[in-house]
Amino acid sequence: METETLAMAQEIDFSLLALFARATFTVKIVMLLLIISSFWSWSIIIQKLIAYRQASSESGVFDAAFWSGEPLDELFEKIGPDPQGASEKIFVSGMMEWRRSHRQDGGLIAGAAARIDRSMDVAIAKQAEALNSGLSFLATVGSTAPFVGLFGTVWGIKHAFEQIALQQNTNLAVVAPGIAEALLATALGLLAAIPAVVFYNKLSADSDRIVGGYESFADEFSTILSRQLDA
Repeated sequence: METETLAMAQEIDFSLLALFARATFTVKIVMLLLIISSFWSWSIIIQKLIAYRQASSESGVFDAAFWSGEPLDELFEKIGPDPQGASEKIFVSGMMEWRRSHRQDGGLIAGAAARIDRSMDVAIAKQAEALNSGLSFLATVGSTAPFVGLFGTVWGIKHAFEQIALQQNTNLAVVAPGIAEALLATALGLLAAIPAVVFYNKLSADSDRIVGGYESFADEFSTILSRQLDA
């Protein structure tokens, strides 16, 4: 009897495609949802890794130009009204407000320092929003994918026990395929969730570091302008 059971089990195809094909419609929907979520998560991860690297590189290049001793007005004219990098946009927003705060007689309109700070804060907020876009999806996948996979597993096991009851047979050849199909949903849930959680934490920390650099630059730039205001 055991020999027949083992022979029947060996004839069953346990490849991933075969397990997916034999799964119930509900479990297939769960698996497809998890696969799509995983691919979408990886696309966000790759995009953000590239974007953060470019942001860090651009910030380093701009900091070198800013602290090179070149007059700020000349640097502003060189960058122009349409800056490309995030650091340049923050700098240009502050310089434009600085210039708007001058009257025709050369004097400064009251409250210039506060307006310059607010202008740069708005520019920083826009860059932070761009850096953090998509991270909420990674957090959602990381927190919900295991439970979605577990739902698929529970549903698959329920179907497997129903088949056992209908066939009145508890042989390994009857039980194993249904259990394997069910557990595949949990595996896909973990496959989607683990990278999402790991890279969400990493990308969040990288985003905070980059935004912190923008805020530090804005504070230093504001201090330089404050000296000129006091002078």
